[in-house]
Amino acid sequence: VQLQASGGGLVQPGGSLRLSCTASGGTISRSSVAWFRQTPGNERRFVAAVRWRNSIADYADSVKGRFTLSRDNAKNMVYLQMDNLKPEDTALYYCAVDDRYGGGSAWGIYAYWGQGTLVTVSS
Repeated sequence: VQLQASGGGLVQPGGSLRLSCTASGGTISRSSVAWFRQTPGNERRFVAAVRWRNSIADYADSVKGRFTLSRDNAKNMVYLQMDNLKPEDTALYYCAVDDRYGGGSAWGIYAYWGQGTLVTVSS
């Protein structure tokens, strides 16, 4: 499975962005999907994930109530709607797919990764 993330950009605090992740080379309809983010010098951190078994999304406390993860299995795509963005949301955002362990917040279980899309929140 190959993943292509897009939708990043520069936005003012309080603004919104929608990130997209397109999967090719295989279906992700029976896979868990997630978004992580990373800033320079720091490890990749969990943002949101949805397990394929129950389709219930989990979120990091820092984004809960502001970010929404969704998926369109027919299009083989995953989205991250980000509202009320804050400067601390600035990071490189990665989509990831796990087809073996049932998903979750640990980045190490995800076998497939997109290339990252940069989100910058600044006035």
